[in-house]
Amino acid sequence: MIKAVIFDMDGLLINSEPFWQESERLVFNALGVATSKELFEIFMGKRIDEVVDAMWDIQSWNHKSKADVVEDIVNNVIKLVNEKGEALTGVYNILESLKQSSLKVGLASSSKMKIIEAVLDKLKIREYFEVVHSAEFEEYGKPHPQIFISTANMLGVQAHECLVFEDSLNGVISALAANMKCYAIPESGALNLNKFIIANKTLNNLDEFKLSDLKSL
Repeated sequence: MIKAVIFDMDGLLINSEPFWQESERLVFNALGVATSKELFEIFMGKRIDEVVDAMWDIQSWNHKSKADVVEDIVNNVIKLVNEKGEALTGVYNILESLKQSSLKVGLASSSKMKIIEAVLDKLKIREYFEVVHSAEFEEYGKPHPQIFISTANMLGVQAHECLVFEDSLNGVISALAANMKCYAIPESGALNLNKFIIANKTLNNLDEFKLSDLKSL
């Protein structure tokens, strides 16, 4: 029986994946580091410090520490969230439905907590979540399952009692590795949708989910 629903954030609740790509492209290109759509898709769902580490391995740069690069990207993402952030289709409907149910609701994001806070404030959705957790407080980020395991513990439920909503392949892998059910809602511009076949179900948006769907899990 599903007792809790856990949401990813970027690209699922808010239209922020393009903000990440824009910010990463801006910062990395200024360092003379080439970027691509393919790289962004591989990194989607991962912690930004791990992305910066991976980019450093591909092509190192001078004059700026990796920590400063992370900070520059994060600050630009927050700026774009505040300027352009919008809830994606179905966000308010599903959160209201869950509020009326007996299910626990959590948020588990790879983003740093200060980005999560900016999104919760921008969309005015803080009240819907019993637990809000960032992978910055874990040793490893997605696709490692620990962020979801920790979130389930905070919610007071077992991992197998959770349904996760994710938009990235790294996130889906993380949820399944945590022994949770996972519904994928891939980004509309994803290069290869076939890879999401590993999810329990794939939806176009959150409005396609109904609480009655839980009976089949």
